[in-house]
Amino acid sequence: MSTISLSKKQIQKDGGVVVLSLAEYKKLSERAVPEYYLTGKAARDLDTLVKEGLRDYESGKCRKIKSLGDLD
Repeated sequence: MSTISLSKKQIQKDGGVVVLSLAEYKKLSERAVPEYYLTGKAARDLDTLVKEGLRDYESGKCRKIKSLGDLD
């Protein structure tokens, strides 16, 4: 059995500690992000946007930038 040492001062400062299994943490984090399902025109518009983006990427029109200041 492993022991974990936690500073009482740090726990009080942060407002407590939660211990979860990794599997439970993964389930909890997956449920924290909402899922959206688009239909109709919104779905078609998004599909078109993705296709255009992939086409631009494959043709080499995309480039990596480090900040928004690098944009022309």
